[in-house]
Amino acid sequence: MEEQQRTEISSLGEFGLIDHLTRNNETRNAGTILSVGDDAAVIDQFGRQCVISTDMLIEGIHFDLMYTPLKHLGYKSVVVNLSDICAMMATPTHITISLGVSNRFSVEALDEFYEGVYAACEKYNVDLAGGDTTTSDKGFVISITAIGEVAPDKFVTRSGAKDGDLLCVTGTLGGAYLGLQLLEREKRIFVENPGVQPDLGNRTHNVGRILKPEARTDIVNWLQEKEIQPTSMIDISDGLSSEIMHLCKKSEVGCVLYENKIPIHDESRELAYEFNIDPTMCALNGGEDYELLFTVNQADYERIAGQPDVYVIGYMTKPEDGVKLHTKGGNVHDLVAQGWNPLAAEKKS
Repeated sequence: MEEQQRTEISSLGEFGLIDHLTRNNETRNAGTILSVGDDAAVIDQFGRQCVISTDMLIEGIHFDLMYTPLKHLGYKSVVVNLSDICAMMATPTHITISLGVSNRFSVEALDEFYEGVYAACEKYNVDLAGGDTTTSDKGFVISITAIGEVAPDKFVTRSGAKDGDLLCVTGTLGGAYLGLQLLEREKRIFVENPGVQPDLGNRTHNVGRILKPEARTDIVNWLQEKEIQPTSMIDISDGLSSEIMHLCKKSEVGCVLYENKIPIHDESRELAYEFNIDPTMCALNGGEDYELLFTVNQADYERIAGQPDVYVIGYMTKPEDGVKLHTKGGNVHDLVAQGWNPLAAEKKS
């Protein structure tokens, strides 16, 4: 009997696996404007288009309860999903939550988790519209679906960038990765010496970036108010380099990225030097910043420059020009995506 071929999931990577599983996916409803393959789906509903995205967080892969308070985890679980709605230039309106919970969690523990969920719902004016819970023998599993709305055909995908468009990013990058390094260091010290209290060195910026990120609804609102329509957009969950590559692949363009334009918080820079890590590498490959990366027509430069939390970090080029990083030292390198791969995370840990 011929042995059945086995392909390891890790050989495809996260996005390769998604492409493989959805290769024969059919759209059957006229109201489905955009299906799999972007930050969210888009559905036409009552004059506004409905945007839907879902995400899963698994204990031991996406979070460590040794240093993640359950309230923060509830808050972050909502925010990371709302960020995908923002990445479509849409306004989040509803979420649903499904949980897999082992018997080591009490009702009180789940109450604490939901405190964070409701805090995020209140901050972002989002309704919790439903969900499910089930027993899990593999720790805590969280699945959240976020729903948003956008004016007809004003949603922004990953595939609209054009040669000459400006590449923009919100906020600062690399902070969440460095916060994670700090928490992991203190965890190792605590495991070896349980009597030693964690020393976070007043690194509130970096710890906050990993434990309590925010979705950039403020930037989406600002762009809508200024009537600036990005040509493409994605949120930064896996690292700047990885997300740039996604925009370039989907839009069939190249890119020039300037290292000296990448925004990095002073506290992040200091912490990177403390860890002997290049701050630029943290920004390029760290992930979990949940900022927005988007492109605009050059004609919008003056208006974009008026927003202090939006930075122009490069521009899009012809696809044959490739994706290039211009370093502070004047060198030019091919940009390599080394962002976090959740399918490989278990093997690394």
